[in-house]
Amino acid sequence: MDLTDQLFFSKGILIVSNRRLLSKMQNEEHWLSFVYQKGLELTTHDHAGVGHIELFDTQSRLAHWCYTLGKLHFVHHLVECFNQQSNFHLEGFPENLVTDSTYDEIGSTDKNSTSIEEQTSRETVSTFTLLRLWRFAKPYQGRLLIGFLLMLASTAATLVPPYLTMPLMDEVLIPYQNGYPLNVDLATFYLGGLLVAAILAWLLGWSKTYILAKVSERMGADLRITTYNHLLKLSHEYFGTKRTGDLMARIGAETDRINLFLSLHLLDFATDVIMMIMTAMILVSINPWLALVTLLPLPFIAWLIHLVRDKLRTGFEKVDRVWADVNNVLADTIPGIRVVKAFAQEEREVKRFYDVNQRNLEINDRVNKVWSLFTPTVTLLTEIGLLIVWIFGIWQVSENQITVGVLTAFLAYIGRFYLRLDSMSRIVSVTQKAAAGTKRIFEILDHVSRVPEPVKPIHSPAIQGHIELRHVGFRYGVRRITEDINLIIEPGEMIGLVGHSGSGKSTLINLICRFYDVTEGVILVDGIDIRSFPIAEYRKHIGLVLQEPFLFFGTIAENIAYGKPHATRQEIVAAARAAHAHEFILKQLHGYDSLVGERGQALSGGERQRISIARALLINPRILILDEATSSVDSQTEQEIQAALDNLVRGRTTIAIAHRLSTLRQANRLIVLDQGKIIEVGSHATLMAKRGYYYQLYLSQTGHIGVDPSLIDSNRESNQTKERI
Repeated sequence: MDLTDQLFFSKGILIVSNRRLLSKMQNEEHWLSFVYQKGLELTTHDHAGVGHIELFDTQSRLAHWCYTLGKLHFVHHLVECFNQQSNFHLEGFPENLVTDSTYDEIGSTDKNSTSIEEQTSRETVSTFTLLRLWRFAKPYQGRLLIGFLLMLASTAATLVPPYLTMPLMDEVLIPYQNGYPLNVDLATFYLGGLLVAAILAWLLGWSKTYILAKVSERMGADLRITTYNHLLKLSHEYFGTKRTGDLMARIGAETDRINLFLSLHLLDFATDVIMMIMTAMILVSINPWLALVTLLPLPFIAWLIHLVRDKLRTGFEKVDRVWADVNNVLADTIPGIRVVKAFAQEEREVKRFYDVNQRNLEINDRVNKVWSLFTPTVTLLTEIGLLIVWIFGIWQVSENQITVGVLTAFLAYIGRFYLRLDSMSRIVSVTQKAAAGTKRIFEILDHVSRVPEPVKPIHSPAIQGHIELRHVGFRYGVRRITEDINLIIEPGEMIGLVGHSGSGKSTLINLICRFYDVTEGVILVDGIDIRSFPIAEYRKHIGLVLQEPFLFFGTIAENIAYGKPHATRQEIVAAARAAHAHEFILKQLHGYDSLVGERGQALSGGERQRISIARALLINPRILILDEATSSVDSQTEQEIQAALDNLVRGRTTIAIAHRLSTLRQANRLIVLDQGKIIEVGSHATLMAKRGYYYQLYLSQTGHIGVDPSLIDSNRESNQTKERI
C-alpha cells in the first residue's frame, strides 16, 4: 500500500503467508494479523485514481487499505495469491506446496528493485489445472471414447512389426545364413504380416488423429467463445482494472496455445504413454531380466522431469505476463497514434516498447537456459540406456539365454520406447505453457459480475419511461459517491444534471443504465426495480449518446444499425435524416457503404456524434441518456448536433449532462448535484431567480459575475434573434 485511509502518502506492507494475512503501515507500531477462515474474502476496486483493498468475513468488513493506481497490477497479484493460499489452507493441501508472498511497498519503480515476479512468491500453477478443461470436453465424450479406442488399436498395430522380426530372424534368416534352404513360404508370411500391420497402423492412426483433432479444435473454439461471452457479461468495474492488451492476449494467444496443446501435443502424449505401457508389457513377456535392464534409466528421467517441471511452469507464466505487457504497449500506442505523433513522442514509445520487449527476452532466456539443459540430458540418458541393453543383450546371447532374434526385437522395441520417452520429456514445456494459459483463462471465467442477472426476471417488452430513485446511494469501496438521492422523472420529461466534476452526475447515469448496482436504495422504472429486469432486455430500452462517440470499423450503415443489426436501409436512412447526418453521408465516396476507419477516424468529431445520434434514434428507446453530447465540438457543429438532439429527445424520457449550461435551458427541470447530493431542483429561470448554487455556477461559466441575470438572458435572446435574421 502507498496511501493511508485519509489518502495521505505512506508506505505499507501486506504479506500473504500460507496461514494468514499480515499488514503494517509505516506509522503503525503493531502488525495486523488475519488467520484464514471460512468466508474470508479479499477484494479490490478503484475509482477516481484511488484503489481500495477490503477484507471481509461473513458478517462485516475487517480491514481496509488504499493505494494509487500505479500499484494496480501488483495488487491484483496479491489478491490472486491470497485466494490461492486461503484455499490451500482451508482445503488441507500440503503447506510446502507454496511459499510466503510479500508485497513490500507495492509498485516500486526503482530500476534496482526486483520485478513483480521476483517480489511475489512462486504462484503454484498445477498441471491439474488442465483438468478443468473437462467441462469443454464433456459434450464430445462419445467421440473421445471412439478416438481412445482407435488410439489403442493403432498403437497395438505399430507394436506388431518388432514382434514378427523375432521368428523372421530365428526361423528364416539365421538358418539360411547357416546353410539351410530359404523357407520362402514362412518368409512371405512374416513379410506379409509386416505389410498388413503397417497398413493397419496407418489407417487406424489416421482415423484416430482426425477424430481427436476435430474434437480438440471444437473444444478450443468453445473455450474461446465461452471466455469472450463471459467477458462481455462482466460489469464495468472489471474492465476498469484490466489492460486491453492483456485481455486480448488471454482470449487470443492463450486459447490458441491451449487449442494447439489439445489438438496436437496431448494426442501425442497419450499415444506415447500407451506405447510405453504396451512396449513394457511385451518386453517383460519376452525376457523379464532384459526388460528390467531396459527400463533402468526410466526412474532417473522421471526424477529429472519432476525437477525441471516447476521451474518451467513458473517460467512460462512469467513469459505469459510479460507478453501481455508487450500487447498492452501496442494496444495503448496504435489507437493513440495521433497523440503520439502530435506530441512527437515516437522515441519515447519506441523506448517503452524496447524495455518491455527486452524484459520479455530476459525471461525467455531464463526458461530456455533450463530447457536447453534438460533436453540433451534426457537424450544422453536414453543413449546410455540403449548401450546398457546392448551390453547385457550380447552377454545373454553369448550365454545362450536369448537368441539373436530376441535381441533384435528388444533393440527395435527399446528404440521405440526411448523415442517415446524423449518425446514425452519434450511435452513438459508445452504442458506447462498450456497449464499457465488455462489458469489465466479461468481467472476470467471464475470472475463473477458485480451486476448479476435476476434470479426471477420480470420481462417487459415495452416501458413508459417513468423513473424513480428512492434514497439511492452508491459507494466505491469506502468512498461514498452519491447519498440519499430521491428523484422522480415523468415519462417524456427531459431533465438536466448539473454540477462540478466529481459531483456524481456520471455515477447517477451509470446507476440508471445499471452499469453498476446501487449500494443503497432502489431505482424503479415503471414501478419495477431495474434489478428485476434481464440486463440486456432492460438496456434495449435505453439510448446512449456519449461525449466521445465510439464507432466500430465498418461502414456508416453498419454503425448506425449497430443496436438493430437487421434494420432495413430505409430505416437507417430515416434515422440518419433525423440526426442531420444524411447530407454529409451522401458526400462520402460510397455513401452509406463508406468505411469509417478505425474508431471512426475517417470522420470529424461532429460527424461521428451525429452517427451516434442516428444509432440511438434507430432503436427508438424510451429512455435517452445524453452524456456531454456537444462538449467536444465547435459552436457551428454544436448547433447541428443540437438540432439532431431535438429530434432525438422528442417524446422520450431524457437525462442530459452538459458542462455548457446553455445547452440545458430547454430541459423541463435541472437537477443540481454537489458532493453526491441533490441540492437544487427547478427550471433554468427558477434556479436563476433563486440566486443559489446554480446561479453562481452559471455566472462563473458565462463570465457574467456581478451582472443582472435578466440582462444576460435578454441579451442572449437578442443575439439569437439576430443570428436567425
